[in-house]
Amino acid sequence: MKDFLSSLRFKILVGLMIVLSGSIIASVYTGGAAPLFTQVVSLVTTPIQRVSANISGNVTGFFDQFLRAGQVYQENRLLREELAELREQLVDHQRAMHENEQFRAILGVMEDRQDLTFITADVIARDPNDRFYSFTIDKGSRHGVDWLDPVITADGLVGYITEVGFNQSRVATILDVSVAVSVYNSATRELGIVTGAIELAGNGQSELQFIPRESEISPGDLILTSGGSLFPRDLMIGRVASVGLSSHGTSLVAVIDLVAEVRSVQNVFVITSFDGQGMN
Repeated sequence: MKDFLSSLRFKILVGLMIVLSGSIIASVYTGGAAPLFTQVVSLVTTPIQRVSANISGNVTGFFDQFLRAGQVYQENRLLREELAELREQLVDHQRAMHENEQFRAILGVMEDRQDLTFITADVIARDPNDRFYSFTIDKGSRHGVDWLDPVITADGLVGYITEVGFNQSRVATILDVSVAVSVYNSATRELGIVTGAIELAGNGQSELQFIPRESEISPGDLILTSGGSLFPRDLMIGRVASVGLSSHGTSLVAVIDLVAEVRSVQNVFVITSFDGQGMN
């Protein structure tokens, strides 16, 4: 026993009991405040805990931002897809409205023309090198389109079919110098020929030739097709813009403002049959 009391283990046990007792007494007298030992330990460990917490928070925030970025990207992709779909629907709606307006207009023009049969077509291509604004439509032989069929809008004559494919066709416009249309002046009843002119095509105008020199033609007169095997009668061509002498001086020529916007037309009607078509 004497050996144990003088041993190192006994001394350590006594020291721990003294520290523990002191901590209990200090806690009682300090109203439950942390004892000095605990405060010393806390002084050392608190900065470490704070750094650890900051690191943990930053790592968690980084991964939260990464995960959130993926979510935001997915949401943006869905929104872009919805926006593209809405834009497509708007284009389709506007196109349908335009086509309906064209239908109403053409039906108004043709309501008394039982001799005409026509189909609708969309312009799908233009030749950028053609100064006379020829174009390609999305209708061909399988739709009933044939060579030399007239092409119109609700406003008036645009041209005629010059090439026919199975699903599409090419249209030469009345701005072309190779196109000649028999016409008459609604005011004077005089006949003439409307054809294209290189110097006028860029302005959307054509030329009326072979007007008698004594004619009373004047600006504003309405020019219509006179009929025949190529074009039906009474299709609108345009109005007289100006009148002058021909180069040889034996007749008059007139500049015609076309009523159809040939250079930018998007929807047309192909007349597939009419009375007198193809007859010489």
